[in-house]
Amino acid sequence: MKKKPNIGAHVRTEGGLVSAIENAERIGAKCFQIFGASPRQWRALFPKEEDVKLFKKLLKEKELGPVFLHASYLVNLASANGDILEKSIKNLSDHLQIASMLGAEGLIFHVGSSRGMEKKKALDQEVSAMKEVLKNVTGSSLIMENTAGGGEKIGSIEDIGYLYGNIKSDRVNICFDTAHALEAGMIESYAPPRIKKLFDEWEEAVGLEHIVAIHANDSKTTYNSNHDRHENIGMGEIGMEGFKDLAKEKRLLDKCWILEVPGYEGNGPDRKNIETLSSCFL
Repeated sequence: MKKKPNIGAHVRTEGGLVSAIENAERIGAKCFQIFGASPRQWRALFPKEEDVKLFKKLLKEKELGPVFLHASYLVNLASANGDILEKSIKNLSDHLQIASMLGAEGLIFHVGSSRGMEKKKALDQEVSAMKEVLKNVTGSSLIMENTAGGGEKIGSIEDIGYLYGNIKSDRVNICFDTAHALEAGMIESYAPPRIKKLFDEWEEAVGLEHIVAIHANDSKTTYNSNHDRHENIGMGEIGMEGFKDLAKEKRLLDKCWILEVPGYEGNGPDRKNIETLSSCFL
């Protein structure tokens, strides 16, 4: 039997932080990801101190974790608009503060889009902005996620390697999204030779020890589509064979594999998806 990674999912927090733990347990998630505040608002509401204490207490009792937070979708540290940049730094700092309050591993965020700005200038702005966020908040790490590409989005291996290399902080890590990689044209299919080549490239760019999470998602859209559409495990363009081959990449077994799939009833990640992904490691 193969060694299995820590498999979990993005879970909902409606009803409070404690409901996230209940939702994770219900579907058999060992680790999980949540939104610490609304992903569609600039203003971030901080959780109450008593809720944070109860969350951390139950997390320890249930032996679940690590926990990851996902940032607001509004954030764009590479924006040419000064107002959006300022709001992004403030919002990302607030979400990172919530992550630190909860004792989370880190805050996963979309690196942004350089539209309206020369690419190198946008990347350097992003470096400065991330440094400012890290200076604003101690504790949890910032975790950059690769994107589905298109629209001058930042998020290629080269982009993330540049950002990582110039920020020079042990509080910066990476989340690799399986669907985004296919959609961005980063990998044509999850066949063994291509998987090896892809993660050799990540090793050279950032060091695989700095990829701390895998967003395990099948893709509704094809290779190089640049359209970010997730599908249940085995039902999309990656397929079961793709995930089985990905499961053979031993360098990824120490990562947290987190599902962000639609679910069989359209309510998000469910037990069936977790069991399907787990079966790839048998």
